[in-house]
Amino acid sequence: MPELWGCQGVVFDTDGVITDSARAHAAAWKEAFDAVPGVDPPFDLVDEYRRHVDGKSRLDGAAAFLAARGLDLPTGDPDDPPGTGTVHAVAARKEELFRRVLDEEGVDVYPGTVRLLLALHGANVRCAAISSSRHARDLLSRAGVRSLLQTVVDGNDVARLGLPGKPDPALFVEAARRLVVPVESAAVVEDALAGVEAGRRGGFGLVVGVDRMDTPTSAHDLRERGADLVVGDLGELLGARR
Repeated sequence: MPELWGCQGVVFDTDGVITDSARAHAAAWKEAFDAVPGVDPPFDLVDEYRRHVDGKSRLDGAAAFLAARGLDLPTGDPDDPPGTGTVHAVAARKEELFRRVLDEEGVDVYPGTVRLLLALHGANVRCAAISSSRHARDLLSRAGVRSLLQTVVDGNDVARLGLPGKPDPALFVEAARRLVVPVESAAVVEDALAGVEAGRRGGFGLVVGVDRMDTPTSAHDLRERGADLVVGDLGELLGARR
């Protein structure tokens, strides 16, 4: 297993790894899901967010959670207005709610991640960010870290290129391709279980799990899905530099 500093490139997830936006996503999902008839008990912001929607596209996340609750909503159409009648409508409601939070509260960035990005930039290690969200480029620009990334693969690219979502490794592989770095010489940095699994499936040389949940089982869950090492904050990796 290569050390992070021996990798030619590093592919970072955006939400929950670079930007502190996962909580806003989770809150938006909760409001959208809890309005759906039959969702009882309410959506769990920690466990159900992590297991069903974290790291996935809006449509895949909505479908996964509703199926897990045994709710058979019709898929509907991409232009369904926000609501509760179809999977597309629930996903659109989540999008509406997330945009509102983003406009009202902005986005924070994890200081440890910024320090790591700066160090990697100084060491000429090429870096990319990926996200299933169409907001990723905006989030990264607002966070002031876009200039530290050679490329971004986001939800717009997913739609344009027809890339499957996590745990399929397609987003990470596309980012490595744009960095012109072989996957076996690149690292993936992820907080989502589906993302860690994608990094492992993609054959990346190193998979770093970021345990933002800090629950009794969260670090174990990341390792079980394929993380080579797990840290609570990416600033911890600066001490491993050689």
